[in-house]
Amino acid sequence: MGAFFGLKYVLKQMKEQNSGAVVNTASNGGLLGASGMSAYVASKHAVIGLNKTAALEMAEYNVRVNAVAPSGVDTAMMKSIEKNAMGENAGEARKQFEASVPLNRYATAEEIADLMLFLSSEKASFISGSYYRIDGAQGATSV
Repeated sequence: MGAFFGLKYVLKQMKEQNSGAVVNTASNGGLLGASGMSAYVASKHAVIGLNKTAALEMAEYNVRVNAVAPSGVDTAMMKSIEKNAMGENAGEARKQFEASVPLNRYATAEEIADLMLFLSSEKASFISGSYYRIDGAQGATSV
C-alpha cells in the first residue's frame, strides 16, 4: 500500500509541474516466488505492475516511474529473515543466502541507493516503466 499511496499523492504534484521521477523499491521477490513468503512476494509483484501502469499514465507529463528489485541487502530486515529462517543458526542462514548469489554476498544499502540516485537523475531521462535487478547476478540463472 505504501507504493500505491506514495504514487497517488506525488504523481498529482509531478503532473502539475510537468516533470518528475519516481523510483520505488520492489524485490527479486517481485520477479520470482518464495516459499513461505506469499504476502511479501505478492506485494512486490504489485509494485512492479503498479510502476509500469503509472509510467504509461504519466509519460505525457514528462514523469518517469521505475523500480529497483534487489536481492538480499545487508540490513536489519535480512538479519530478521535469517533469524526467522534458522533461529539460533542465523549465521548459517546468511551463509546459505549468500551462497545463492553468484557474487557470494549481500548488496549494501549504498549500492541500492546509487542505482536509485541514477534513475532519479537527468542521466536517466529516457528510462521509464522499467525495473532493475540489483542482485549480484542471481537473476542471470532465472527469469
